[in-house]
Amino acid sequence: MEDAVALVTGAAGGIGAAVVRALGRRGVRVAAVDRDTGRLDEAVGKMAADGLPVEAFPADVTRAAEVEELVERVEGTLGPVDYLVNAAGVLRLGPVRRQSDEDWAATFAVNATGVMQVSRAVVNRMVPRSRGAIVTVASNAAGTPRMEMAAYAASKAAATMFTKCLALEVACHGIRCNVVAPGSTDTAMLRSMWHDETGPQGTIDGRPEAYKVGIPLGKLARPADIADAVVFLLSERAGHITMHDLTVDGGATLGV
Repeated sequence: MEDAVALVTGAAGGIGAAVVRALGRRGVRVAAVDRDTGRLDEAVGKMAADGLPVEAFPADVTRAAEVEELVERVEGTLGPVDYLVNAAGVLRLGPVRRQSDEDWAATFAVNATGVMQVSRAVVNRMVPRSRGAIVTVASNAAGTPRMEMAAYAASKAAATMFTKCLALEVACHGIRCNVVAPGSTDTAMLRSMWHDETGPQGTIDGRPEAYKVGIPLGKLARPADIADAVVFLLSERAGHITMHDLTVDGGATLGV
C-alpha cells in the first residue's frame, strides 16, 4: 500500500482518525477530510508530528459542488486517489414520534447523501484508471433495529446498500467497494449516548428493556479495531472481495 493515495472522510472523529493513522503507518499518503476545521487540524498535526504522510482537506460532504472541488484538489496535490474511506457520520437520537424533520434530513445528508456524493466524485476518476477500492463505514444498526436510532439506522442501511450497488456497477472496471459495520466503539459518538459512569458497562452487558443483548466478547471496540478491518478490505489481501459487509461488533448482533 506504500505511496498509494487515500481520501478519508470524517477524519477528525474517532474511527476516521484511526483509519487515517493506520493508513499513514503503511506509507499511504492520506487526504484527511472533515468539516470541523479545528479538530481536523489538531488530529492531522499530531499525525504529522509522528512523521505520517497526512494532509488536512477541510470540506463538507453534504455539498456536492464542494465535494467535486475537494476531490480535484486532492488529486492535484497528492495524486490519483487509490482508496476512499467514507467514515463521516452523525447521530441524532430520539423516538420516531418526536423526530424532527431537521434531525432526519441532517442525518441522511451526511450518512447517506454524503457517502453517495464523495463516492461518485472519486469513482468517476477511478474508472478511467481501472483500479481503486472503497470502504464505507456503516453500522451494525443498519441491519438490526435499535430504539431511538431510526434515522441513524435507516441512513446507515441506505449507505450500505448504495455501496453494494456501486460495487456491482464498477466491478467490471476492477474497482472494489465494501462495507465495515462497527458495533459499539469507544468514540465520542458512543459516549454521547451515556448518561453516567455506568454507560460503558451497561453497553457491554446489554439493555433488555431496549432489546439489546450486549457484547458477547465482553468489551467495547477500539477505533483501531475498526481501522484494521477497513485497511484489510482496502488492501490486496482482500483483492477478490467486493460487495461484502464486514461486521465488527464483538458479537453484539449475534452474527446476523
